Amino acid sequence: MKRTASPGRTGRPAVFLDRDGVLNHELFRDGRFCPPRNVSELVIVDGVRSALEVLKGHGFMLIVVTNQPGVARGMARRADVEEINNRLARILPLDAIMVCEHDDKDECECRKPKPGMMLRAQEKYGIDLCHSFMIGDRWRDIEAGRRAGCGTIVIGDGHGEAFLSMPTMRVSSLSEAVSWITKQKRSEQLLHEN
Repeated sequence: MKRTASPGRTGRPAVFLDRDGVLNHELFRDGRFCPPRNVSELVIVDGVRSALEVLKGHGFMLIVVTNQPGVARGMARRADVEEINNRLARILPLDAIMVCEHDDKDECECRKPKPGMMLRAQEKYGIDLCHSFMIGDRWRDIEAGRRAGCGTIVIGDGHGEAFLSMPTMRVSSLSEAVSWITKQKRSEQLLHEN
């Protein structure tokens, strides 16, 4: 996969990560997968910390971009969402966690599949989006990454949802995603050296 830099845009590459289903396990409640309601339900996926440390070692910023519409719907408390995010930030080598608490009807620019959180991160941290990646487990993650100009990686089967655009890569775990990303980075470095 060869991507070219945007004209006039330089910066540090990032890996954007969805939260629920990528970093921590979702819970199956009322016939569907849901985020943990509070920190007592938070269970981090095995191998996540070591996988993220590999990405950090390759120079990637690690930024969580998570939709939490339960806040707007009155199904989740903002304080619980923040406590979960603070716990993840203490345990994992993350650079930032960005949250959209809106529902679709709010028509905000930050709710995935819109790329607003990623574009805000680009401005704040000087990120080179065309050398960055979005890792998620749903079509909204993949579409947000595509709209931002990033490589996109879906973990698992996408919960059987239809995708507006196909991901760059499909994998079964975060570790597999990290392995693929680091191979892409090495390939790009070899191209620049030759």
